[in-house]
Formats: sequence, structure tokens, C-alpha cells
Amino acid sequence: MDFLPHTTEDIEEMLSVLGKSGLEELFEPVPEKLRLRRDLAVPEALDEVSLRAHVVELAGRSQGTERLVCFAGGGAYDHHVPAAVSALASRAEFATSYTPYQAELSQGVLQALFEFQTLVCELFAMEIANTSLYDGANALVEAVNLAVRATGRERVVVGSTVHPHYRDVLSTYTSGLGLDIESVAFDPTRGVVDWGAVDAAGAAALVVASPNFFGVLEDVSEAAKTHPREGLVIAVTDPTSMGVLAAPGDKGADVAVAEGHALGNALAYGGPYVGLFATSERLLRQVPGRISGETTDRDGRRAFVLTLQAREQHIRRARATSNVCTNQTLMALAAAVHLCWLGPAGLARLGEICVRRTAYAAQRLAEIPGCRVKFPGPRFKELVLQLPSAADEIARGLARRGYLVGPALGRWYEGLGDCLLVAVTERRTRADIEGLAEAIEKELAQEPAAGSAGAQEPVAGSAGAQ
Repeated sequence: MDFLPHTTEDIEEMLSVLGKSGLEELFEPVPEKLRLRRDLAVPEALDEVSLRAHVVELAGRSQGTERLVCFAGGGAYDHHVPAAVSALASRAEFATSYTPYQAELSQGVLQALFEFQTLVCELFAMEIANTSLYDGANALVEAVNLAVRATGRERVVVGSTVHPHYRDVLSTYTSGLGLDIESVAFDPTRGVVDWGAVDAAGAAALVVASPNFFGVLEDVSEAAKTHPREGLVIAVTDPTSMGVLAAPGDKGADVAVAEGHALGNALAYGGPYVGLFATSERLLRQVPGRISGETTDRDGRRAFVLTLQAREQHIRRARATSNVCTNQTLMALAAAVHLCWLGPAGLARLGEICVRRTAYAAQRLAEIPGCRVKFPGPRFKELVLQLPSAADEIARGLARRGYLVGPALGRWYEGLGDCLLVAVTERRTRADIEGLAEAIEKELAQEPAAGSAGAQEPVAGSAGAQ
């Protein structure tokens, strides 16, 4: 009944119990300036046929990756989702997957989550992983909270090249905890933080992103050397890069977090996504969220349970390691299936294709008069393109020409108003890259887009920054 509208009889009964003559009297304590006083002009209900036609017409206004060539990045990437992944993740028994409280009824889901944890550990060269978190930003917040609990310190040093949304979420989540969240500027010529020059004294954690928000690789090992004793290094990374880059655990990181949507989960208006979280065994009891464990039943058969629940909120309440007491089961399942489908060789192949095509895109786009690729160091899957005018305006023009790019960086970084991100996944062909280059050239020359006279502004409904 909580989600059903109240009937007239329900409202009259409520007002009678409260001794109110009507709803207007009920809402008297709400200041007049805060009340909604406008006609919502809700149209009359449509019949089923008309409603379906209306919804189809509305959906047609949104131009996603089926109609636009997607070079948009900044946290959401147009990767291929294998048919096998979609088929398995769409099975009816997983459709209502949720935290499996009753182990005896949830062996299949618990085993799938156990395998997911194992894959995440192997991916990041860590010893412990949880059954997933809400998204990459949430995973970073939980990693910082873990570091603060484990060290008893309140200072956290965060590279300014960490995804701006992640940093915003971190600031919001920790605003009432009294933490000192310190942002470290990046080198404007290289697009990376000079971790060797960072003052890490007394810090609970250093947060380093590699690949960072600009797609540039940062030196996690240097951050690990810089960090004071007993402090932690938190690496924010991209799981699709792990086939070609050294894992965070092999570079000295204590915690690895990532957004896992690129593994088996399609772009979908910004979610739902899945946060990956892994760390070392010594921090096991500080790990947030659920952990699926392997055991044996009374007959000696292999079995799975939710383990170490004494850390969690439904038992420890305010003293719990986290207020997260669930996980993204369906998205985690898709990620596990995708990783198994790829295997080590497939993951390496995926990374190699992204590297090669990004390199070609950097070369081709730099040939456009007035454009250049910023931050010349090694990169993965993403590059920063500097344009001769405002990047956000050019991005809108490119969308009219059939190409999604961005996001523009001026919204977050001073001095980068003429820069935007260009993401190149395995789905982007050489022909796509050539087409983008030609579209940029035409946009800069202010040539009219085909069919642009009176055309509706495209709505990028399936891609963009997370």
C-alpha cells in the first residue's frame, strides 16, 4: 500500500483522525513560498494504441549510439557487450537478483558472486574483493572510509585528475565526518600529478587515478613510495586496461577501485553501474559491503554463504564498517560472465585494440588545423583534444553531424574550456575516426550540417560522463 495512490475515502479518513477540515489546512505549516502553485496541465489519459504511438514518438527524439557514432567518454564508454553475456544475465532466475540473505535458497547466486570476487582479485592483483558496490564513485568513498578507519587519520590527499564526479561524491559523503580532503593539482603540461613532490605526511590515503580522467597513465608506484608508513594508496583504475597495464596490487596500491560498467553492462542513461572494490587480506574486516565465502555443508559438500557479516550495519548498526549492506548482483554477474568470456588473452586483445586505435585517433585529430592533442604521455582509451574555440559549442555541433564527443573539460578545470575528451573503444573503426576528423574540420569551417535547417537538437540519451 505504500506505493499506491490514496483514495478519496483514505484522505477523508486521515483528515477526520487529524481533526482537519481539508488538505489546505493540513499543509498550513508549510510556508506559502515553498508551495507549488501552478496548474500542472496534465492531459487526459490516452488509450493504449495512442499511448504506445506517443511513447514511440518521444523515444525517437533521443539519439543514442544506434544513430550517433560514440566517442564520448568521461566515465561512460561504448564497449561491445557480447551476446553470450546478455543471454546469460537475462535469464529469469537472475531477473530479481538481490542480496541473498538465505544461503540455502541462494547457492547459485552466491557462487556467481564468489566467482565475481575471485575475478576482481585476479584483475587487480589483490587478495580480497567484495560482491560489488553501487558504482565507481561509491567504491572510492568506501575506500577512503576504510583508510580513515584503518589508520585513525583524517587527512586524505586526492589527485585532481581523479574523475570530478568521484571527487564531488567523496566530498558530499564525507562532509559530516570532519575529514581533510586535500586536492593536489596536476602538471598542466603532462596532465598528471607529480606524486614524488606531494606532501603525504600524516595522510590516511593518497588517491591516484591511472588511467586518469584525461586518459593519461599515472605512476602508482611513485605514489606508493611517497606515502608515509601505515597510510594507504588507493588506485582508481579502468578494468578494461588490465590486459595491457600492470595491476594496482603489483604497483604497490593497497586498495583498488573501479567502475565496472564496461564489463558486460551497456550504456543506459547513466546506470545502473557496478563498483569494483579490492584490497589486501590484512584489511579484510574493514572491507565494506557483502562478501560471499566458500565453505562446506554438514555433508561435506561445497557451499557458499555471506561471511563476516559482523562488520555490517544490520548487526553492528552505527559501528558498522559501512552503511552499504547490499550489492549490484545483476551487473556484477554480467561483469563476471564478460571476464570469463574474454579470458586473459581476450582482455589483453581488448586493451591492445583500444591503445592502437586511440593512438591513431590522436595522430589523425592532431592533423586538423587549429587542433592539438594535449598531454603527450602514454594514454589508454581516451585523449584530450584542444580546439580553437569553446569545446562545448563544438561538441553540440558535432552531435548534429552524427558524432558524440566529450565531455568538455571547462566545467571542471580552469584553463581547459577549449578542450574535450575523445574516447576510442574497440567499437570505433578507422573509418569512424576519419569521419570524426572530417566532421570536426567541417564544424570549424562552419559548414552547415546535412539536414540542419530547422533540425531538432540531438539528445545524447545513451552516452557521456558518468
